[in-house]
Amino acid sequence: MVTLRKLALNDWQAVHSWASLEEACRYQPWGPNTEDQTRAFVQTAVEAWSHAHQQRFVYIARFENELVGMGELRIRSRRHRQGEIAYIVHPRAWGRGVGTAIGQELLSRGFGKLGLHRIYATCDPRNRASFRLLGKLGMTYEGRHRHTALIRDGWRDSEMFSILEAEWRSSPSDRL
Repeated sequence: MVTLRKLALNDWQAVHSWASLEEACRYQPWGPNTEDQTRAFVQTAVEAWSHAHQQRFVYIARFENELVGMGELRIRSRRHRQGEIAYIVHPRAWGRGVGTAIGQELLSRGFGKLGLHRIYATCDPRNRASFRLLGKLGMTYEGRHRHTALIRDGWRDSEMFSILEAEWRSSPSDRL
């Protein structure tokens, strides 16, 4: 079972265990991180929890008594009730349902606690595992946005997925 809790300052070493790996951040515009970069990321993410009009919710994921990933939910527009989710999982936990569980919990919090109407996510077209995961979450593939991020090997396209509140509420709970 995967559980999420608020990211804490003392989680930086766990975060660094995957943020420092080329394999884990291959499709990201950041990384591999130095220790200082990971500490700065964690500091900023933890501080976001104290903002009066919080827009960013960063969680750490525990699986089999280890911290093995994280998930983030960002409010992109309060007026239009739009949010975005992102996740990362340590390679040692890949293929074990951790990313799917993180995604499902982020959607639950976004629609349930925050009252969002639409939540979207993106992934690099080469990241087939993430593409499948977003489909498993019940998200609809909306298409490809071209050259959205400059990463180590050049410009990256992004596959766009979304799910609407009504779709999430009407989907079978045993879908995952």
